[in-house]
Formats: sequence, C-alpha cells, structure tokens
Amino acid sequence: MRIKDILPWVMNNAIFVILLFLLTVIIVISPDFVTILNFRNILSQASTRIIIALGIGGLIVTQGTDLSAGRLVGLAAVISASMLQAPEYVYRMYPNLPQLPVIVPILVVAVVCGFFGLINGFVVAKLNVTPFIATLGSMIIIYGVNSIYFDRPPYGAQPIGGLDERFMHFAQGSFNIGGFLIPYLVIYATIATIFMWILWNKTRFGKNIFAVGGNPEAAVVSGVNLVKTLLIVYTLAGAMYGFAGALEAGRVGSATNNTGNMYELDAIAACVVGGVSFSGGIGTVSGIVIGVLIFQVINYGLAFIGVNPYLQYIIKGLIIITAVAIDTRKYIKKR
Repeated sequence: MRIKDILPWVMNNAIFVILLFLLTVIIVISPDFVTILNFRNILSQASTRIIIALGIGGLIVTQGTDLSAGRLVGLAAVISASMLQAPEYVYRMYPNLPQLPVIVPILVVAVVCGFFGLINGFVVAKLNVTPFIATLGSMIIIYGVNSIYFDRPPYGAQPIGGLDERFMHFAQGSFNIGGFLIPYLVIYATIATIFMWILWNKTRFGKNIFAVGGNPEAAVVSGVNLVKTLLIVYTLAGAMYGFAGALEAGRVGSATNNTGNMYELDAIAACVVGGVSFSGGIGTVSGIVIGVLIFQVINYGLAFIGVNPYLQYIIKGLIIITAVAIDTRKYIKKR
C-alpha cells in the first residue's frame, strides 16, 4: 500500500482501528481475559443483543431507527417472567395461574411487542412522523405501561424472580461439543440470524426493504408498497425484541421494569459498526452479527479490567459518534 493511500484507509476503517486498539489494551492489562470461559460468557451475552440488532438493523436499512427497542425488551422480560414463575414460589404475581408451556409466554410477548412495533410503523408510514420522534414517544409510553404492570399489588416494584426451572434451562442451558459448552442462546441467535439472512437476501420482501431504504420515491414508482413494507419491518422488529426480552429474563433469572434499559443504543451502535448505513439501503446480516460481537467483546473487556462504568459510557458514545461520522463521510463521497 502506498503512503498516500494509508491515511484514507485509516479514515475509512478508523472504527476497527479504535476497537482493535481497545482490545489490545484490554489484553495487555489483563492477559487472563483470553479464556474459554470469557469467550462463552461473551457469546451468551451477545446472543440476545444479536436478535435485537437484527430487528433494528432492518429499520436502519429503511432509513429508520427505533429508540423503543430496549423498553420493549424490558416489557417482554417482565411479562414473560410473570407468567413463568415456579408454582411453589411464594411471591408469584399470578398465584392461581397454572404452569404454562415455556413457549406460550414467549409467543405472547412476541405478539405484544410486535403490536407495539406495528404502532411504531403506522406512526412512521401513515402519519409521516420521523422514526426518531415516533419511537422516542413510544419508548416513554412503553416504559410507563411496563412500570404500571410491574408495580401491580400485592408485591409491586419487586424484581420478578423465582422463575420456573424449565424456563431457566431453556435460556441458561447448554450442550457439550468436544468439551466446550455451547449455550442454547447461541442456537436461538443462530436461528434468528439464518431467518433474517433468508428474508433479506432470498425474498422479494427483502429486496423491497433495500429499495425503500435506497430511494423511497423510486421504490414507490417501481411498484413497492411503501406503507406495507414499513409496517411489516417495524412489526417484525417488535416481535424480535419480544423474543429477545423473554430470553434475557431467563438468562438473568429475573426481570424488572428497567431490564433492557439502553439496549437499543448498543444495538444501533453494533449495526453501524457492522456497516449498516443510516443513509439507508446498505447493510448485511453478517455485518450486524460481527458488529454485535465486536461491541460485546469491548463491553465485556472494559468491565473485566475494571474500567469505571461512567467512563464506559463515554467510550461507547465516542465509538458511536466515530462510526456514524465515518458512515456519513462515505455517503457524502458517493454523492
């Protein structure tokens, strides 16, 4: 590579240079970071984030976003946990509720969150409210709804624990491959990834998503139903947050109305790091997965070496700004 080409290359790949630098610093400070146990923990934590990011990624491709994703994750976590408490647990939210199959509450929260996603899509597509404002408003509403549900008597405002062992095993279980334990969560995230890859790359709907994101006016002229496409994308994203929220409740073993708080920012940042452009029409499923994994390694690594949590917020904020700045620079150059 010629010297004059180095600066543009560094500018275009600055985010990866920064992330690689952070990872190197983490490993130098604590060589114990590189262990199979940490690798497994990172995979477990990244799995639910991948599902959330895949939902948000589709919205960003259409030039949208979703600030309500984290609150929907929290709503799903609280509802699913309240329906899957162990029968013998004293502080059950619903003492007379019979023991349900694990899949039932998961489907319920997917439908509930999908409904909120549909509302988001309606506000954006039919009322022409910008996605930022529409989902900002729904974020506040959903938190209020979740807090009212969570604060119900007689045990209001108490973390919803005592979860059914079947649910805990569903989310925390693993299987052994050659001595390495693969968490079930990785399997669920893999299934979601394959589903979204097929949807984006092998269906007409996937082509419509990129057409809408690339040039909405041209997409409409070409016969793409803009409103229908956006409604489906937002509804699907909501359903995925619901699935991820239920898994998150099982992974942690409890849920509160603050579960999922700010998860949307990590997901958006991971999408941008993974190459999904806020200019619309650009993004890959593999990029989103890689972005989540990179971001999770940095998150886990910073906590592992004991970096102040407030300083972690600053670092993550700088990463997001850098990633968006690089994306904007590329977009301007292409115009």
